[in-house]
Amino acid sequence: MDTNESRGSWLAPAFFKLAVLYFIAGVAMGIYMGASQDFVIAPDHAHINLLGWASLTLFGLLYKLYPAMTENWMARWHFWLFNLPLPVLLVALYVMLRGSPALEPLLGICSVIIGISVILFAINVFRY
Repeated sequence: MDTNESRGSWLAPAFFKLAVLYFIAGVAMGIYMGASQDFVIAPDHAHINLLGWASLTLFGLLYKLYPAMTENWMARWHFWLFNLPLPVLLVALYVMLRGSPALEPLLGICSVIIGISVILFAINVFRY
């Protein structure tokens, strides 16, 4: 097995496993909102489902379909720059939606880092 291939072979399964965790969290949050009729956190629910469940699943699928995309530094940086700030962003958004703007700067920083990871992913898609 090629060293580069083995270095990136963990990416697709890791994206899939994290996606499922976000899917569970998104469904739980949806059940909570429906049961309590409290929809203040609907934007957080949407971010969990879109960035967590849908985006991570699609990243995993593309890395699985095109394993050459995992054989470079961009794929690994994409993984970490997307997944490390995502839970922080989701908590900061929740706190902000609940009426405390104190974490808004952190929300902005996390958004920028995630945006950079998406740019790395896009470059990787067009390269490979």
